[in-house]
Amino acid sequence: QVQLVESGGGLVQPGGSLRLSCAASGSGFSIYTMAWYRQAPGKQRELVATITPVGSIVYADSVKGRFAISRDSAKNTVYLQMNSLRPEDTAVYYCYRGGGSGTWGQGTQVTVSS
Repeated sequence: QVQLVESGGGLVQPGGSLRLSCAASGSGFSIYTMAWYRQAPGKQRELVATITPVGSIVYADSVKGRFAISRDSAKNTVYLQMNSLRPEDTAVYYCYRGGGSGTWGQGTQVTVSS
């Protein structure tokens, strides 16, 4: 059974940076599309970025030019580098693995506040 464990969240000032990590257990990491989603209080969960097994990337318009998704198949890990953070980026960030019915991580809180 696949498990996804996120880390790297926290409190950061506006304009700051954070790097989220998502470590996947189990086999087959390299053949699945991976993604980051986020959910702010009172809002629906939204897609932040996706990365396919061959490295094709899609970003939400709200994070283009500020966030970067990457993956390391040797470490079974996907990353989200977040720069120039804004208060509106405050949310719980979730890692997602495609394939079948999909697999979600437990989420990590990111708070952007002065």
